[in-house]
Amino acid sequence: MFQKITAYVSAVFLALTLTACATTSPGEVEIRSGVIEQITVVDLPSNQHAGVGAVVGGLAGLGIGSLIGAGTGRDVAMVLGTVGGAFAGNAVQKHYDKPVQGQQIIVRTTSGVLVSISQPTNPGLRQGQRVYIEGSGEDARVVAR
Repeated sequence: MFQKITAYVSAVFLALTLTACATTSPGEVEIRSGVIEQITVVDLPSNQHAGVGAVVGGLAGLGIGSLIGAGTGRDVAMVLGTVGGAFAGNAVQKHYDKPVQGQQIIVRTTSGVLVSISQPTNPGLRQGQRVYIEGSGEDARVVAR
């Protein structure tokens, strides 16, 4: 009984931890203006987090395995369920972990500095267009004025 409760508590704790890591707060965003100098089509890496599929699959397998048998048989079912779930979850994640098409956009800001931003494709952007650059670093995005 204690092992069952510990397994459930661990699963809930891990789920809450993963959920907390996935949330972001908007906060203040830096905005600069400029003109698009160049747009190049590029492949962007998937936004899927590596290993999450295996962890979630393993937890699901553990939960299902804990419902099978009793005593030593239950322990074996839990181990096999965890390993099988981890493999299945990893395979599912790999299926969705393909690059997506995006754009590398070079913008000349009003101060004369060139800024390169890679982002998902926005068909509304074209060379010579006046735009805003929202944010900075990897979170920066180019949007039409």
